[in-house]
Amino acid sequence: MTTYRLALIPGDGIGVDVSDAAMAVVQAAARKHSFDVQATRLDWSCAHYLRTGEMMPADGIETLRGFDAIYLGAVGWPETVPDSVSLHGLLLPIRKAFNQYANIRPHRLLPGVEGPLRSTGFDILCIRENTEGEYSGAGGRVHQGRDNEVAVETAIFTRAGVERILRFAFDQARARRGHVTSVTKSNAQKYSMVFWDELTREVAADYPDVSVSMMHVDAMAAKMVMAPESLDVVVASNLFGDILTDLGAAIQGGLGFAASANICPDGSGPSMFEPVHGSAPDIAGKRIANPIAAIWSAALMLEHLGQARAANEILAAISVATAQHIGTVPGRDSTDTITAAILAALEDHA
Repeated sequence: MTTYRLALIPGDGIGVDVSDAAMAVVQAAARKHSFDVQATRLDWSCAHYLRTGEMMPADGIETLRGFDAIYLGAVGWPETVPDSVSLHGLLLPIRKAFNQYANIRPHRLLPGVEGPLRSTGFDILCIRENTEGEYSGAGGRVHQGRDNEVAVETAIFTRAGVERILRFAFDQARARRGHVTSVTKSNAQKYSMVFWDELTREVAADYPDVSVSMMHVDAMAAKMVMAPESLDVVVASNLFGDILTDLGAAIQGGLGFAASANICPDGSGPSMFEPVHGSAPDIAGKRIANPIAAIWSAALMLEHLGQARAANEILAAISVATAQHIGTVPGRDSTDTITAAILAALEDHA
């Protein structure tokens, strides 16, 4: 029997509830398909920070290195720990340490889900550069608290970093409908974004079977609202991808349906999987968080680990549940009710 070692970081707030739901579905799929997932629970969170002064232990990265994958529920508790601390203390270091440069976020409407714009008709795969760009952390502040205070934040774009995320996006398009839209703002950012456009043209030449469009980020925001069905694979920088994927989550019905994967494509380190939503302190502990994004993220994890059949059955089970209008209205169905419906559909799948 194949065994996978999983680092489970439930994190804060509803991250705990949705992680428990996702693991229940993963274990059910594992039993059904005769593989094993051994999850080691790591209590790294804002609560851990308040106890220790660290979001994760000093040897946290080395601890994670030995796992086949990492699953993260949600991190953040801004009333007590600034988001800049929680983000830079846990999520970003993991992405960078394990070269998880490809962030994958699927956007499509599930059966029975009414999006705010339309009820059917789009299937977008957003590929976000995940380790450099606008979130590189290069910069600083001087003269703090004075009238002449200055804050500088420098975006870092390397040829290697941009080219590899573009090639990743083109490879994904080959396995889908054969079209890539590369998103920049090269009319205003005449160095970094012109550079990105130039590399897009270079990479596209190696993929004659994939069509490519280049679009400014503001126009892309409008297209995702007005004509999402025209999009296949969308690739963008760290900041632009972050913003556009929240828009993608909105048009697919909300953050409760937004899954993601942080992929280390060369396999030199573990990849990390997480729902896009935050820790939602306002509903923490109420057992009303929608676990679908978390369960979808777990399906992406199983697919990455080579269990594509199990992953596809989980996605099919999610669709069965939503087609029955379970989990489609925020706050109506409990976390446990939605999870039970997905487990039942998974069990019934031939």
